[in-house]
Amino acid sequence: MATFGLDATRLSPSEHQLQLRRAVFASTIGTAIEWYDFFLYSTVTGLVFAKLFFPHSDPWVGTLEAFAIYAVGFVARPIGAAIFGHFGDRIGRKSTLIATLLLMGLATAAVAVVPTYSSIGIWGAVILTALRFIQGIGVGGEWGGSVLMSMEWARNDRSRGLIASWPQFGVPCGLFLANLAVLAFSQMAGDQFLAWGWRIPFALSLILVVVGLYIRLGILETPVFSKLIAERQLDRTPMLTVIKDYPREILLSAFARMAEQAPFYIFTAFVFSYGIGTLHQTRDLLLTAVLAASVVSFVSIPVFGHLSDQIGRKNMYMIGAVVTGIFGFIYFAMLDTGSEPIIFLAIVLSLIPHDMLYGPQAALIAESFTGRLRYSGASLGYQLASVIAGGPAPLIAAWLFGTFKSATAIAIYIAICAVITLIATALMTDYTGKDINAASAHERRA
Repeated sequence: MATFGLDATRLSPSEHQLQLRRAVFASTIGTAIEWYDFFLYSTVTGLVFAKLFFPHSDPWVGTLEAFAIYAVGFVARPIGAAIFGHFGDRIGRKSTLIATLLLMGLATAAVAVVPTYSSIGIWGAVILTALRFIQGIGVGGEWGGSVLMSMEWARNDRSRGLIASWPQFGVPCGLFLANLAVLAFSQMAGDQFLAWGWRIPFALSLILVVVGLYIRLGILETPVFSKLIAERQLDRTPMLTVIKDYPREILLSAFARMAEQAPFYIFTAFVFSYGIGTLHQTRDLLLTAVLAASVVSFVSIPVFGHLSDQIGRKNMYMIGAVVTGIFGFIYFAMLDTGSEPIIFLAIVLSLIPHDMLYGPQAALIAESFTGRLRYSGASLGYQLASVIAGGPAPLIAAWLFGTFKSATAIAIYIAICAVITLIATALMTDYTGKDINAASAHERRA
C-alpha cells in the first residue's frame, strides 16, 4: 500500500513499469470478479430461474420470462456507464472502479437469499429483477475504468492493443469461475441443486469482493488522468460533452460490438436452455464445455489483442466479424448432431471467433475518445451494445427457435449481426500506433 504517496507523472522508467504491471493485474483481477458476478447470473438463468421463479409457465414461456429478467441487466448497463463514466472523468479511474466493484458484489451476494415463487410468489421475480438491474449498473461502469486503468499506463503507442486486452482477459476468467462454481456445487448438491446448491456461488461473491478491494486500493491513478488534473483540463460535465461532441464515435462503437456481444451470450447463456431442453444433454456436460472454452480464451484474447498491434486494429476486428458470421452456421450444425464429443467441441471453439473481436476491441473503442472524456465515451459506446445486442440475444434466440423450430434462424441472426459490425467498423478511424493523447479525436481525424 506504499503506492499511495507516489505521483504517477514523476515516476522513473522502472517505477512506471512496476505500476503498469500492478495496474494491469488489478484491472484484470477486479474485472474477473465483476464478470464472475455477471456471468453467474447468466449461467443460472438457463438452468434454474425458469423452474424456480416461473414454475407455472409453459417451459418455453418460462425460459423467455427468465431471459427477460436476464436482459434487464443489459438495459441497466448504459445507465451505469453514464453514472460512472461521469465520475471516472471527474474524480478518477481508481475511485470509480472501487465503487463499481462494491455495487456489483453486494447485489450478487443478495441474489443468494432471494425467496422463490413457492415462498413469496411473483415477488421473488420482482426482487431478482431489481438486483439484476443493480448488477447491470455496476458492470456498466466497470469496463471503461478497467480498460483505461491498464491502457493509460502504456509507455508507448505500439502496445495498446495487448495492454488493453488484459482487462478483457477478465471476461473468460469470470466465465471460468462462474461455471466452475456452478459445476462444483451441482456435483456437491446433486438432486438438491435447485433447492440450495445454486445459491452458494452467489454468496461466495462477498469473499471475492474483499480480495478485489484489497488489490485495487493498492494501485495509483493513471498518468493520463494525473496529467489532466495537473493541467486543470477536467471537463465539468464529461458525459454531456461526449454525447454532444462524439455522437458518431459512440454509435459506431455500439454497432461494432454486434458481432461480438450477441453471439457471445448465445454461446454462453442460451446454450444451456437449448442444450438441456432441445438436445437433452446433461447440465454438467454443458458447464464443462463452457469451462473449457473459457480456458481457450485465456490465450486467444491477448493473442488477438497483440495481433491488432501488428496488423491494425480495424483489420483484425473485421476479420473476426467475418469468421463469426460464418461460424454461427457451423456451431449449430455441430450442436444438432446430438453427439456429445461434437457438441463439446462446438462449445469449446465458439469463443475463438468472439476473441478475434474482443481482443482488439478495448483499444479500438477507447482510442476513439480524447483523454478527458475517454471514460465517459468509451463506457457509453461499449455499454449501449448491451441494449441492442447482448441483452436481447438469448431472448431473440429463444424466440427464433420457438417460432421457426430450427437453429438455422439463430445462425442467420448471428450473420446479420456480423454484417452490421463490418459496416460500423469500416466507418471507424484506426488509431493503431498513433498518439491518442496529443489531440482530440476530432483534431486527429482532421
